Amino acid sequence: MIDIASQLQAIHREVGKKPIDGGEGVGVLLRRTYDAAIDDVWDAVTDPDRVKRWFLPLSGDLRAGGTFQLEGNAGGDILTCERPRLLKVTFGGPASIVELRLTPGGDGATTLELEHTVPVEMAGSGAGALYVGPGWDGAFMGLDLFLRGEVVGDPVAAANSLETQEFSKGSVHAWTAAIEASGAATADEIAAAVAASLAQFAPDAG
Repeated sequence: MIDIASQLQAIHREVGKKPIDGGEGVGVLLRRTYDAAIDDVWDAVTDPDRVKRWFLPLSGDLRAGGTFQLEGNAGGDILTCERPRLLKVTFGGPASIVELRLTPGGDGATTLELEHTVPVEMAGSGAGALYVGPGWDGAFMGLDLFLRGEVVGDPVAAANSLETQEFSKGSVHAWTAAIEASGAATADEIAAAVAASLAQFAPDAG
């Protein structure tokens, strides 16, 4: 059984607008500390044999300058790959950028940051965080379960379980609070995005 409250509280979330090439972007930032060494976390997020056990099958020319594809999900170009600290890729399109940053901590732990930035024209406003944030939250939880040896046999089935949908429902509310704190969206924009996000990530959670 997943400790939903603890999993939600373990993730730090930020939403904000930031300058990007050619204009203004909207970014979501997640930060979580894992009880695992930095090389272990790096391998868990880059080794196809490990990624498929907690997220999705991964294929491609997995090197800086190469490409990647997550089965049934996004693919893109690998812009930067500096083991074991930095991975930067396009994600589903050239203007959608995902950056992973790993930092070793005390007692062998590792802090992982994920920043996903898109042009404001794509996001609409800071409320656009609700279309990606809960999905990344689920990935962060899946990675934690995997690193602790608790991952189930089929990550895709687990992601659609009622228990995970309850987690996602809590995630939507957590991202709503982050958006409200950022001031990057109106109340109407947030309300519309909340409804769409719940329908996407927690359709059966009630």
